[in-house]
Amino acid sequence: MKVRKVLSLVSASALALALSVSVVQAQDENVIRVASQSPLSGPQSVLGISIRNGVELAISQHSQALVDLGFTVEFVPFDDQATPEVGTSNAQQIAADPSILAVVGHLNTGVAIPSSEVYNDNQLAMVSPANTGVAITDRGYPTINRIAGRDDTQGQAGAQFAASLDGVESVYVLHDTTAYGQGVADFFRAEAEVQGLTVLNFEGTEEASNFESIIQPILALEPDLIFFGGIYSQTGLFISQARAAGYEGIFMGPDGFDSTEFAELGGDAAVGTYYTTVAAPASFYPNAAQYIEDYTATFGEPPQPFSAQAYDSAVIVLNAIAAAAEEAGGVPSREAVATAVRATTDYEGITGTYTFDDNGDPEYATYVIIEVTSGDPAEWGDNTVLESFQAASPLMAAALAAEATPEATPGM
Repeated sequence: MKVRKVLSLVSASALALALSVSVVQAQDENVIRVASQSPLSGPQSVLGISIRNGVELAISQHSQALVDLGFTVEFVPFDDQATPEVGTSNAQQIAADPSILAVVGHLNTGVAIPSSEVYNDNQLAMVSPANTGVAITDRGYPTINRIAGRDDTQGQAGAQFAASLDGVESVYVLHDTTAYGQGVADFFRAEAEVQGLTVLNFEGTEEASNFESIIQPILALEPDLIFFGGIYSQTGLFISQARAAGYEGIFMGPDGFDSTEFAELGGDAAVGTYYTTVAAPASFYPNAAQYIEDYTATFGEPPQPFSAQAYDSAVIVLNAIAAAAEEAGGVPSREAVATAVRATTDYEGITGTYTFDDNGDPEYATYVIIEVTSGDPAEWGDNTVLESFQAASPLMAAALAAEATPEATPGM
């Protein structure tokens, strides 16, 4: 783990030579750090690095309010390796550093849930750009927020779309056994049954390379559509092998498919795949054009999915820290920062306008259905957006329903 000092690069050795211990301590009291957690190594690092880069770019462009208040802002990226144990260990390190006032992360719901228990125990605000599992916010923690949509809505939308496709009457549902993959697959399965589709099987697998033993039983059942709740590093290979084995039906999945690596692994077999996502390509968002230009100039390649959302998450965090610092007249408490994050209202970001409900969900989230149109990773951003819609969070939906229900007239 290394600290990226976005606005100040002063070596510890130089400080030790030039300053007394008391002066160094005073300097440290004016340092505010923001952490991120995402997979920076391993098969999911393509998305994780782009999330980290989005946070870094946001801090470099939106820290002026804190600088004007006399603070130095530093960025501390952590590699959670897409593993709950590593994420939780990192979370404990983050919590132990009093200068870290907020976290942007994670990519994986299964990592975010245990890590966020540590954040919440230490009153440390988290804003997630990517976690869709319902348990992220349904716990009602005052510190845990996200700008991404939810798997209940995403899974339902996927099943409704599948049912609308000509010739789709039966589905085979796979998942990767993680909180994310199994969660979204559960919601897809339930809605598929509501839509009148025949669910031939619901199966979990941790297999990552050789899917022959899974594919053959699927071929025997001849499903019209295979839904796979999982991440591109697994699903891209599965789709390639299933096509090679003779499967001629339709593939579908959630936003875990959404990476150039899916095309890299799936190749031509990936063409025609449908996936739902809470994070469309950055080019989908009208306000993200400058971000794409700045990101590409800074990092030498276009942003991956969830990177623009990471940027927005980081700006929300920075705005909250600045508001809490101004209120405190100095370094704010973590609790004050968490309160300010939750109070975010009508923040106009590059991926949407965000207001958090009392559980930390965005009151309205955007959901998109996309068709893969090329097996060339360089053309991933040109995939076809078939549908997009906004849906209210459960709390917001309940509030709207209550407003729409007329009060009973008292009897005479």
